[in-house]
Amino acid sequence: MSIGCSGEELIIFGAMSLTDALTEVSQRFGTVRNIKVYCNFAGSSTLQRQIEKGAPADVFISASVKQMNALQGKGLIYEDSRQAVLNNRLVLIAPINSPLIMTNVGILAQDTIQRVATGESNSVPAGIYGREALTHLGVWSAIQPKLIPSSDVRSTLAYVESGEVDVGIVYQTDAAISKKVKIIYQFPDSSHSPIVYPAALVRNTGQKVLAQAFLDYLQTPEVAIIFEKHGFSVVK
Repeated sequence: MSIGCSGEELIIFGAMSLTDALTEVSQRFGTVRNIKVYCNFAGSSTLQRQIEKGAPADVFISASVKQMNALQGKGLIYEDSRQAVLNNRLVLIAPINSPLIMTNVGILAQDTIQRVATGESNSVPAGIYGREALTHLGVWSAIQPKLIPSSDVRSTLAYVESGEVDVGIVYQTDAAISKKVKIIYQFPDSSHSPIVYPAALVRNTGQKVLAQAFLDYLQTPEVAIIFEKHGFSVVK
């Protein structure tokens, strides 16, 4: 996705769950600054690997601190630019016409549920949060044979929308964009690590001043309204 019309360009690497909100934010920034803004959306771990391999990027916004910590440890971001920008919630969704009623996650272990979609539990943030939550709630071992791993939350959402799985674990913001699914359970915040989206300047940026201006823009009231409209909580 690209916007703007001047000679300057900015490349934003954003977690897949940010697609709708960050696209809108980037469009506004590009219009205000009269520049081109390119957004690359993928799973946070995929973006991390791309940056490690030298892919051109100016700003990275992850759905988890894990990927940002890894890049920081390798000196691939400007540590002093790092900031926590957003929070999210973890939910369980089912196809909109599903008869499932989830009073507790123990139901996931029952034979009535055969397939559970979730992000890959060792690398995809939503999958890692999901594994933590299901372990905390005592059902991880029982449902492991039922898991259908995906590369990012939007892939998980697509599995549920198509009816290929009985349920899926996604962020509240992903569930909100689809009319084909419904939330049947909200995981307690205490069951997993806080869902925090950190942002930082990538070390190999060729647009450090402009990229910092974008990070500063993320902290404005105007942008807070956009993120909150899409279901995110803004870190104060």
